[in-house]
Amino acid sequence: MIVTRFAPSPTGLLHLGHAFAAITASEAGERFLLRIEDIDAGRCKPEYEAAILEDMSWLGLRFEQPPLRQSTRMTAYREALDKLEARGLLYPCFCTRKDIALEIARSVEAPHGPDGPHYPGLCRALDKDERARRIESGAAYALRLDAAKAARQAGLLCFDEHGAGPDGETGRIAVDPLKFGDVVLARKETPAAYHLAVVVDDAFQGVNLVTRGNDLFAAAHVQRLLQALLSLSAPAYAHHRLVLDESGRKFSKRDRAVTLRALREAGATPDDIRARLRLRR
Repeated sequence: MIVTRFAPSPTGLLHLGHAFAAITASEAGERFLLRIEDIDAGRCKPEYEAAILEDMSWLGLRFEQPPLRQSTRMTAYREALDKLEARGLLYPCFCTRKDIALEIARSVEAPHGPDGPHYPGLCRALDKDERARRIESGAAYALRLDAAKAARQAGLLCFDEHGAGPDGETGRIAVDPLKFGDVVLARKETPAAYHLAVVVDDAFQGVNLVTRGNDLFAAAHVQRLLQALLSLSAPAYAHHRLVLDESGRKFSKRDRAVTLRALREAGATPDDIRARLRLRR
């Protein structure tokens, strides 16, 4: 049985791109789940979560109840971090964005990934006492994955791509564990960053096919690495085309004109939305 999910963040109103992702996920499997990714308490708002549920109902999408809220999953994220820490794969990073930018500027050949230059590893070599001293002093920090060490422990990995990826990639894809470098998995004030939370929750919910936009294709590399390190089940992926505006850019939550609420208030029907998205009715 194929289990899929739609996982929006309640930080704004859903737009046409979200509609495409939700409909695609709902039609790809026998079980369809909704996950509310509401870890960022500063940006997530109850009214946006209510709007998500309203829009899903209007589109005629039925998901299993109740939806899973990431804000209820903090213990699970902490347990995952503890497992990685026990394997010596995490380290606290105290660098500011300015520190990182200056170090990258000094480097002649800074490695790059999908999100730009890799973190240059300034805090990777700090000794245990220095790390403890800084944490005790109240310094802000992020928890980073030591990607090189993680790659050695995980060995060779692959993931299954059922879509086409941004470059037409499909089938069995070899994982590049260093693709994002020493990625952030949590922060002092936030118990889990995206990559950690998504793999923990997909495994918990039994999701075995992740459908999402091909702008997240590269994320499968680091997520497959985390699945292996945490002994979690590995779903297949189906990355789909993005819905773009007239200028060729992705839709944004800041563009209120293309939110589902605005289109509905202007008289659009769910069938109109499907036609605009070039989806069958």
